[in-house]
Amino acid sequence: MYLPVLVLHSLLRWLVLLAGLLAVVRAITGMVGPRPWTPTDSRSGRLFVLSIDVQTLIGLVLYGVLSPITKGAFEDMAVAMRDSTLRFWAVEHVVMMLVALVLAHVGRARSRGAVADAVRHRRAAIFFTLALVLVFMAMPWPWAREARPLFPFR
Repeated sequence: MYLPVLVLHSLLRWLVLLAGLLAVVRAITGMVGPRPWTPTDSRSGRLFVLSIDVQTLIGLVLYGVLSPITKGAFEDMAVAMRDSTLRFWAVEHVVMMLVALVLAHVGRARSRGAVADAVRHRRAAIFFTLALVLVFMAMPWPWAREARPLFPFR
């Protein structure tokens, strides 16, 4: 069960990245344009939040139930904290992704709550960009210390 869920989690990262990039680009172009807030702006933010929600749910199932890496880390957290790979999976990855999730939700809520279009775009641009930067930082890129392949089925 672990491997199919891990592959799904790995593939869904592309949806999160694409949805995040779309939301950030729409927010920034709306801010510097300036242009009115449109239903497409709203949908792009909603897609980003929805994709990161689904990805987080799958990630938490991996983290708390299926992953042998985190199970091993939880057995002795003192050892895990001294091992950079175990620390990344047991603490750093999950914390950064949860913070990104919160930032995406706050950005969507704050942009929806604003009255002026310029404020909506600015809030979305700030929060979605911060969330996306954290997502990029927390991903196990092939060139990173905790490398994973870009596509898990290779």
